[in-house]
Amino acid sequence: MSAMTRAERAELGQLIRKRERVMKAAARERSSQLMAEFDTQSAQIYNFDDDEIWEKARLAAKEAIDAAQKEISARCRELGIPPEFAPGVSFGWYGRGQNAVAGRRAELRRMAKSRVEAMEQEAITKIERLSLVAQTEVIAQGLESAAAHDFLEKMPGLDVLMPPINSIEIKALIASCEKHESAYYGGGD
Repeated sequence: MSAMTRAERAELGQLIRKRERVMKAAARERSSQLMAEFDTQSAQIYNFDDDEIWEKARLAAKEAIDAAQKEISARCRELGIPPEFAPGVSFGWYGRGQNAVAGRRAELRRMAKSRVEAMEQEAITKIERLSLVAQTEVIAQGLESAAAHDFLEKMPGLDVLMPPINSIEIKALIASCEKHESAYYGGGD
């Protein structure tokens, strides 16, 4: 198999960059779809008659509440409590759960939006990384000198630019924070 020509490398480079743009646009579109799905799901109202088991459970609960209310009413009559002042129990079907409260819906939406944005950013980073790898491979095909290949090989990776921290560094960071807290809260001299 022969090496790529300069024109082929240029065309492949353009194609890779176009694919990167399209994939990023697709990631943004997917984020919008995920938020729309979340909004639809969080706005969903479930009626008791949507499901046979829910309907049976609601009927059983209503019968129990009605029976309890009859006992409460009878006891109130015995005690001389007028009906308008009598305590009571009631029954209701909550078709939205936590989503019935606007504040909770807003909180859940913020959490969903934050998670979707993180997923989108992760996808964009992966897309850019794949694009870079592909572009590097295409360009490497056209490098002719050993110096150019050497230069490409010596370019540092993220693991070199951001090495993992070790326990000694963590202990030093904790000690530094404790020192600053002590000084801030008046514990230092």
